[in-house]
Amino acid sequence: MSAPIDFYFDFASPYAYFAACRIDALAARHGRTVRWRPVLLVGLLKATGVLPAPMVPLRGPYAERDCARTAQLNGIVYRQPANFPALLLAPPRAALWIENEYGADMAAAFARRCFEAYFTEGVDIGQDDAVVRLAEEQGVDGTRLREGLHSAAIKEQLKTVGEEAIARGVFGVPFTIVDGEPFWGFDRFDQMEQWLTQAAATKAAA
Repeated sequence: MSAPIDFYFDFASPYAYFAACRIDALAARHGRTVRWRPVLLVGLLKATGVLPAPMVPLRGPYAERDCARTAQLNGIVYRQPANFPALLLAPPRAALWIENEYGADMAAAFARRCFEAYFTEGVDIGQDDAVVRLAEEQGVDGTRLREGLHSAAIKEQLKTVGEEAIARGVFGVPFTIVDGEPFWGFDRFDQMEQWLTQAAATKAAA
C-alpha cells in the first residue's frame, strides 16, 4: 500500500484551512491516506527568521485579500476570524491528545471540525471551552481532554512534532510531504496532484 501523505498545518492559518478542505479528497483520488500533523507556525518561522505575513508591511493587506480571493475561486466558505491572527495552542494540543487516546481518524475529524468552526462560524478555538465542546461533538470525553490540554506530556509532544517537522524541512503551512517530496502551500496542490499521477504512471510502467 502507498505511504500516507504527511500534512502539516497550523489551525490559525487560512491557507492551512483551505488545504484541510481538499487534502483528503486529493489523497483518496490517488489511493492515499493523510497523516494530519499539527504544528505551530510561530515555531517554524522562528527557525527560518521570517515574520508572519500579517505582520509584514504591504504583505499583510495583500494576504488578507488573497485569502478571500482564494476561498472564492475554490468554492470554499471563508470568514476571517475576529481574533485573527492569533496563536492557537489549545487545538493542536487537543488534536494530539485525541490521537493518543482515540486514534488518528478521530483526531483528523476533530481537526476538520475546528477549522470549520474557526473560519466559517467565528468560534474562538483559542479558548479551552470551545475546543472541548467541539471535541465532545466527536464523542470525546471532555473532562479528560480538559485535563490533557495542559499536561506537560502534551506540551512536550507538540514541541517534538514541531522539531521533527523542521528536521524534515518543513518551514511553513500548509506543508505536505509525499514519498519524500515536499510541497509548500495550498497553491501547490495542483502540482502535488500532477506529481502523484506521474509517480503512479512511472510505477505502473516499471
